Amino acid sequence: MGIKKFKPNTPGQRFKQVVDFEEVTTNTPEKSLIVSIKRSGGRNNTGKMTVRYRGGGHKRAYRIIDFKRDKFGVPGTVKTIEYDPNRTAFIALVQYKDGEKRYIIAPSGLEVGQEIISDAKAAPEVGNTLPIKNVPFGTVLHNIELNPGQGGKFARSAGAYAQLTAKDGKYAILKMPSGETRMVLQTCLATVGSVSNSDHSLQVSGKAGRNRWLGRRPRTRGVAMNPVDHPMGGGEGKSSGGHPRSRNGIPAKGFKTRAKKKPSNRFIVDRKKK
Repeated sequence: MGIKKFKPNTPGQRFKQVVDFEEVTTNTPEKSLIVSIKRSGGRNNTGKMTVRYRGGGHKRAYRIIDFKRDKFGVPGTVKTIEYDPNRTAFIALVQYKDGEKRYIIAPSGLEVGQEIISDAKAAPEVGNTLPIKNVPFGTVLHNIELNPGQGGKFARSAGAYAQLTAKDGKYAILKMPSGETRMVLQTCLATVGSVSNSDHSLQVSGKAGRNRWLGRRPRTRGVAMNPVDHPMGGGEGKSSGGHPRSRNGIPAKGFKTRAKKKPSNRFIVDRKKK
């Protein structure tokens, strides 16, 4: 898999770079695993705009993803690798021995026809899901549970992975995608491998219209507003706007917003490096 570049036949193609989708094997989703999804356009239940700069965009169907991987002891065969408009990672359609079909987050290196399984005694191979206590040190993991039975919460976006560095009592110590080191119960499930579509971050849209397809409307800079509209607004000419902050005055670029007494702080061994 790689990045595809275009000849500059139009201004929008001059800088455009997209993923070549070599891994994707079909563009037709499994009908039994899709549901309709309603777009809010940033409006609440009374129709008032509560989130700015959202609206429009291409219609999407939601693919139901199996984050829990709770079909234990039943082998499944990978039927397709597919694009999912609702996430950055690719997804894989798995058909189990009993005939049931499920979508999973596709790990990098997963191929059509490959057999995967979710089981405590499963081999630590790409695509297999097993408790962290049975995973060897140094293994790369994704779709990691925070609480047993909850379903995967960590390392689900394109190219993401966490690495098992140690085990201490009932906890495993993982190095997260952010660089943070964190304790997770060893009874939590995790899937072996890193998430597919690692080149996603290298894409260049090439034109403003591609953002509109994603449902993102043009954003007005705070320094271009009046003082009544934004803390960084106003001034004669092109003023810098003072310290960067949000519309409601919360500082940006380094200001910590995490609660100091958050209960889960005790599970964090080491903060992410700047």
